[in-house]
Amino acid sequence: MADKTIEEKLETVKINADSESHLIIDKETCRKCKTKVCLYICPAKVYNEDEQNSTIIVNYENCLECGTCKIACDKIEWRYPRAKFGVSYKQG
Repeated sequence: MADKTIEEKLETVKINADSESHLIIDKETCRKCKTKVCLYICPAKVYNEDEQNSTIIVNYENCLECGTCKIACDKIEWRYPRAKFGVSYKQG
């Protein structure tokens, strides 16, 4: 049996999305960013670029709460989601 792809593994993670983001960015700061490391570092692809407007879109409801983005970019304000929201790795 072949190993699952990261995309297949991500589909098994249960996330109870909040109505407000726990990931805050300054869109103007992001617009000026040369590296846009957030687009490449996140395993869940939370950050996407709207190339037409040169803005970063934050799909916080996909966040795995791994904290990789806050380590890679000190401009991202990262908090844990409010109680009862966010990722649940324990299934069942």
